[in-house]
Amino acid sequence: MALWAVTPGGLALAATLCRRLADTLLYHSARLSAPADLPPERCRAFGRLGPALAKVFSAHTGHVFVMATGIVVRSIAPLLENKTRDPAVVVVDEAGRHAISLVSGHIGGANALAATVARAVGATPVITTATDVNALPAVDAMAVEKGLFIENPGAIRHVSMALLEKRPLGLYDPFGLFRESLPGAVPVAPCSDPAAALAGLQPAVFVDDRVLDLPETALVLRPASLVVGVGCNRHTPADEILDFILAVLEEARLSRASVDSLASIDLKRDEAGLLAAARRLDVPIRFFRRAQLAAVENIQSPSQMVQKHIGVKSVCEAAALKAAPRGALIVPKRKTPNVTVAVVRKSSIS
Repeated sequence: MALWAVTPGGLALAATLCRRLADTLLYHSARLSAPADLPPERCRAFGRLGPALAKVFSAHTGHVFVMATGIVVRSIAPLLENKTRDPAVVVVDEAGRHAISLVSGHIGGANALAATVARAVGATPVITTATDVNALPAVDAMAVEKGLFIENPGAIRHVSMALLEKRPLGLYDPFGLFRESLPGAVPVAPCSDPAAALAGLQPAVFVDDRVLDLPETALVLRPASLVVGVGCNRHTPADEILDFILAVLEEARLSRASVDSLASIDLKRDEAGLLAAARRLDVPIRFFRRAQLAAVENIQSPSQMVQKHIGVKSVCEAAALKAAPRGALIVPKRKTPNVTVAVVRKSSIS
């Protein structure tokens, strides 16, 4: 977290925060001397605020400015991208009376950061997000807390307005992640056509891995519910593996954002292309021994060739099923000359 000060009074309070809060760096105007009691590695002098901030804005999860709100607004305005990616921004007056949550109150954690800063210096936290002011749940904050990917942040406002106006809110949530936590929600039972079931219930919250045609008032939240089993020939390039995984997901109308992990046989533990594909998907990969894969039941697409050369009847289906106990095989083995892919949906989201 970054602490910023441009005046002597601001520096004194920022230094206090730096002493009381862990994992903080103090950025101060070069016109001011760094506090003597702070380690030099925790202090950074800068010339002009705007250029200095631009260099590190996205490198920190949060920024606390001890200065006037107007200065902060003008400084961060060119740097803001999206409420799902912007860091938390909190402003504190030099007297330490108020800690204002300015940007990214929910997803970025500025509301919580303002409360933390306020406790550290005896200030009053200033929270202006409507759901918090009205003691209502913030669906975007809840999504982040539950590890869900927010696919269309623009729909958050429709859901929040429905909560504020106490209007019914459609909810498709087969994993039960929002059960009893959204006032006025009308749950739709798991079905083959949730888009049709939600048609008369808008706005809505849709928590699922399927790619559907939904109205813009439906907030789409992606759970980490899919395990992709992968087999490949030796030295298969990462591009070839990744392209086929994405093609299989697209054909099955499943979201890439819902991929929780990859799975394969331990013979591929050093397969460079497979490891690179996992890195590019930004998911972990699990490897299983032959004995573990051989014990997996309900294989839909066994292979005599794989049995002959590796000693198991399946790699991709078996690995995905092994990685997701009690999961359902929703995409049986698909193959190219060099790659096999299968997809399992987990039975629950932890």
